[in-house]
Amino acid sequence: MSTLHVLSHSPFTDSRLGSCLRLCGAHDAVLLCGDATYALQTGSAPFQALQAKALDVFVLAEDAQARGLSLPDWAKSVDYPGFVQLSIDHDKVNTWL
Repeated sequence: MSTLHVLSHSPFTDSRLGSCLRLCGAHDAVLLCGDATYALQTGSAPFQALQAKALDVFVLAEDAQARGLSLPDWAKSVDYPGFVQLSIDHDKVNTWL
């Protein structure tokens, strides 16, 4: 069973990303949107945590672009239809409010 974990809060202002990564299983994926995309700042602790976890990491393209972020090779950019498809592809969707 796989879960898509959707994060939208900055990893620099709360602990949702860390909590999420502790719960993620081998078949889970993470979608970063809104201020959660700041986790992709190269060299930051959230960046290193995501990279070390070796999960499928997706980023809402519009939000990364609005923040001027470059995506690492291991993160995949998706648009809104891609977000919908990810929701369909996983058994559950957990939004970290």
